[in-house]
Amino acid sequence: MTRHFLRDDDLSPREQREVLELALAFRDDRFIRTPLAGPRAVAVLLDKPTLRTQVSFGTGIAELGGYPMLVDGKLAGIGVRESIADTARVLGSMVSAIVWRTYGQDRIEEMAANVKVPVVNALTDQFHPCQILADLLTIAQHRKGGVGALPGLTFGYVGDGNNNMAASYLLGGVTAGMHVRIGTPASHLPDPAVVADAIAIAATTGGSVLVTHDRGEALTGADVVATDTWVSMGQEDEAAQREAPFVPFRLDAEALALAAPDAIVLHCLPAYRGKEITAEVIDGPQSAVWDEAENRLHAQKALLAWLLDQP
Repeated sequence: MTRHFLRDDDLSPREQREVLELALAFRDDRFIRTPLAGPRAVAVLLDKPTLRTQVSFGTGIAELGGYPMLVDGKLAGIGVRESIADTARVLGSMVSAIVWRTYGQDRIEEMAANVKVPVVNALTDQFHPCQILADLLTIAQHRKGGVGALPGLTFGYVGDGNNNMAASYLLGGVTAGMHVRIGTPASHLPDPAVVADAIAIAATTGGSVLVTHDRGEALTGADVVATDTWVSMGQEDEAAQREAPFVPFRLDAEALALAAPDAIVLHCLPAYRGKEITAEVIDGPQSAVWDEAENRLHAQKALLAWLLDQP
């Protein structure tokens, strides 16, 4: 059966560890494996604005020996000009994998249901699983013990609890055996179904889930602290009214001081200094944001190599 990566819990805890260990190996030597040598093509479909996704997948596919076929989603009109199912059948006959940065999760699920090559979620409105792999890789890079150090760590996220990053932190974090805390206003709680799935996973990995309306409760003693923009793509017209509830959840020096002394700071970017995070934090000595951005490359190469290796 073809394996896809549509949301974070599509990888079991063991499989997630395998991908992260391979990602660390790719970080040490970017050309240790070239499963796409030929070159074999990978379709990278981009419906939303992109920098890191386009560059990291394009570079990564090339370094795996393949050809990154970048497709402008607006020009292709997937689901408008041509159905998602028909698009999947066409692409699946020509490429070795499909990477899609799109809107609703239903779109990528329909793609996966109609193709026999791996489909990778490069971001949807509901989940951002490749980013979380990069974040976990960054934590492993900065902690003694590497991937083996992830279980038992406390991860504190503050900001919009109802966005794709919070959802993926919940699922991916507990899959790694971490204690995931989400600090968010009551008006922006995570999807209850995602919280329930995360709690179920945590029961098998030793992790835990906490959703709180108190920034301090989310961050106190945390080994890792993270935030994300308060205004996601497509919400720009609502910026003024969206930002107000999140101000008490800003990741500033006072907030960071609540975390463990050796805590690292993550932000998936783009960042808006003075809003969700202050310059002194993102540009400070505890920031691992630039390693995090680079690790999109290594994590996604490992993921593609792992998916292509599945029977």
